Amino acid sequence: MTSADSNTSAGPRLLGPAEVRSLAASLGLRPTKQRGQNFVIDPNTVRRIVRAAGLSPAEHVLEVGPGLGSLTLALLAEGHRVTAVEIDPVLAAALPSTIASYAPGQAASFEVVLADALVVGPAEIGTPSACVANLPYNVAVPVLLHLLEVSPTLRHGLVMVQSEVADRLAAPPGSRTYGVPSAKAAWYAEVRRAGPIGRNVFWPAPNVDSGLVAFTRREPPATPASREEVFAVIDAAFSQRRKTIRSALARWIPDRSVLDEVLAKAGIDPGLRGEMLGIEEFAALAGARH
Repeated sequence: MTSADSNTSAGPRLLGPAEVRSLAASLGLRPTKQRGQNFVIDPNTVRRIVRAAGLSPAEHVLEVGPGLGSLTLALLAEGHRVTAVEIDPVLAAALPSTIASYAPGQAASFEVVLADALVVGPAEIGTPSACVANLPYNVAVPVLLHLLEVSPTLRHGLVMVQSEVADRLAAPPGSRTYGVPSAKAAWYAEVRRAGPIGRNVFWPAPNVDSGLVAFTRREPPATPASREEVFAVIDAAFSQRRKTIRSALARWIPDRSVLDEVLAKAGIDPGLRGEMLGIEEFAALAGARH
């Protein structure tokens, strides 16, 4: 067996605290809050995330914000093909050499895209079937919604986000944390909490708790309205959270008689608050205007 064969059979090595700090030092990198940079330094955590993602063998996985490559290496270790979207040019440039050093046998299964995840599309990321990522916390919700919109091949995924964001994404109608993120995510997928993540697995340790969110794509509710029209209803309904749906939607349909007709056609009690409505009801409201 050659040394190259030995490296391949050994599989990827994962990054621990010393490796993460050494890589960061070699790049002259100081993590910034602006880009939500908190790097995972615990190999057991990235192994746990990959296991919890429920990936099929050799899936094409989209990773957003790979940073120094901790989660990337864990995904490659399980035989997956990884397309990583990284906005930081220094990190993006360093990733291929990190993969070549720590996972030489899997380097051909890795691609890094220097781009903003808020604007990428199939031309940059191809057709991944899963998304597994430690999302930058300051843009987690818009990034997830954008990816679900522009990448219809994404069937499922597991993302790490700020704990309270995880609560909002997975909240059911009527709960205290249910809101715009919950309703819009439900248009695309079934979303659930998939466990907590401790602060001490990051460097630097964040001052917020983290959580895992799993999603499984489903067909949106049947409606003659477009996604944009349904989302406009959601935004209006939660713009004045404490008001009834009839009052909150006054900006959406200023003519009260027309609004009452739409509510009646959709079968919605005008005395309910928006937080009591699920995505099917929002879709029915948008459709009733057609």
